[in-house]
Amino acid sequence: MRMTQSFRATKRAPLLQVAKSAVATALAWIVAGLLVPGPPPVFAAIAALLVVQPSLNQSFTKAIERSVGVIVGVVIASLLGLAFGSESWVILLATVVALAVAWALRMTSGTTNQVAISALLVLALGTATPGYAMNRVLETLIGAVIGFVVNVLLVPPVAVAPARTDALGLGAAVADSLERLARALTSVQTPAQLTELMLEARLMRPMVRKAEADIEAASDSLTLNPRARRHRADLAVSQALIDRYSPIVTQVIGMTRAVVDRYDPGLVDEPAVHAIADQLRRAAHDVRLDPHLASTAPEAPRVPHADAETTADEGPALTAPLTIETPSADHWVLIGSLLEDLRRIHEALVEPPTAATESAPSQPR
Repeated sequence: MRMTQSFRATKRAPLLQVAKSAVATALAWIVAGLLVPGPPPVFAAIAALLVVQPSLNQSFTKAIERSVGVIVGVVIASLLGLAFGSESWVILLATVVALAVAWALRMTSGTTNQVAISALLVLALGTATPGYAMNRVLETLIGAVIGFVVNVLLVPPVAVAPARTDALGLGAAVADSLERLARALTSVQTPAQLTELMLEARLMRPMVRKAEADIEAASDSLTLNPRARRHRADLAVSQALIDRYSPIVTQVIGMTRAVVDRYDPGLVDEPAVHAIADQLRRAAHDVRLDPHLASTAPEAPRVPHADAETTADEGPALTAPLTIETPSADHWVLIGSLLEDLRRIHEALVEPPTAATESAPSQPR
């Protein structure tokens, strides 16, 4: 691992976020300097800087953490200062007591650190200044409020777009994987081709994890957000797509694993295998037929197959009865496994849409 990976992120923070942090810090410094007498308003500037977060929910949490941490730390430092004076060992004692109190109260790591830092700073810098402790509390509250207000007023962050992109990408990947598996079942495969087939199927797992993480981030970004109302419908569509396709990912990976483990060239001669491959192509067609996926994603190339009636202008194709001839003794276990997974894929595709999906617009905003 390179040393730079320990302090560098994979991507830059949005420039707007940096600008908001700078504006909040400057305003907190100016306002606290005008309202609170004493030394430079460092506490206010730090509070504003920490409170400006990628979402308003996180900003509110940071504001609470910062404010509670400073108040508890100041109270501990003040009590110890009154009891033991301003000796240097009292500063160390205050830090230890602050950490112990935060642990006993089950405070978060951010609040715990703030309690200890505040206690240390109050005793180290403020014991000779009357009212220093209370002024630092007021200063912190001013900085936290300004940081939150700036984050609300200057384009409150919304993270719905990445979730929608992930949902559409997952749908396209599912359709591609279904078509790849259909091709593998109807043509002789080499070991290298089977390995590639398995790797491509497994690549959908991190796509599902990323999609779920972005859905969570999007939901977090809409909490307390005044712009949330116009974006909740889009988020509901993305959530519905991911909920529908995530189980299919599991089935496709399982089917691919079964084919790779039990593959032999004689599979291409099984009529049942060709029937299953045709159903996989129909399933891929149905995925691409999803109104949200079809109306927002670029037109994807489709693999032609025997059933010419399954066009994009018609309804779902995975509805025709499937008649399976008795497979050979060498392949019946694999074919039975594929049929069961195919049944589950069918159920996922024909499941009625949720209320959120039905009410959500099909076009992006």
